[in-house]
Amino acid sequence: MNAEFCARCGKAAAEGDHGHCAVMLASIDPPRFCADCGRRMVVQVTPAGWVARCSRHGERTSTSPSVD
Repeated sequence: MNAEFCARCGKAAAEGDHGHCAVMLASIDPPRFCADCGRRMVVQVTPAGWVARCSRHGERTSTSPSVD
């Protein structure tokens, strides 16, 4: 499934270059925006990983499938 929005900056996926965003998401940064709707998510980072919650699309974790 292709994301409509960038999970790091929240802009439309088709808008601009998100190469740096992809690198950061793949390395250390949890997603800050929902890739489905672009809404800001509530993110909790722990030593074991992260949990990000969208009010519309639910929860994603560092162990869930890719958020790209």
